[in-house]
Amino acid sequence: MDANERKRLYASTAWRALRQAQLLANPLCVMCKEEGRLTAASVVDHIKPWRGDLALFYDAGNLQSLCKLHHDSAKQRAEKGGTSKATGLDGWPIDGT
Repeated sequence: MDANERKRLYASTAWRALRQAQLLANPLCVMCKEEGRLTAASVVDHIKPWRGDLALFYDAGNLQSLCKLHHDSAKQRAEKGGTSKATGLDGWPIDGT
């Protein structure tokens, strides 16, 4: 799937409605909550990368609300095979490493 097709999907009425429903139902960043902080989410993220699978793209059960910082850092690093550097309130890594 090329970049133009991806842009069209994210601009579609169906995606915008799904995104809005996700943020209304889950307005806080799930990664911040794991760290003991409350931060408004601004990004709807696919938990499992959809990689061209439209059923997975539109699967509401495959979505999570994230702040932009977590989406652009910890989530991207995890998808590329790295680990998160985030820690919980107890000081231990959240991802268990």
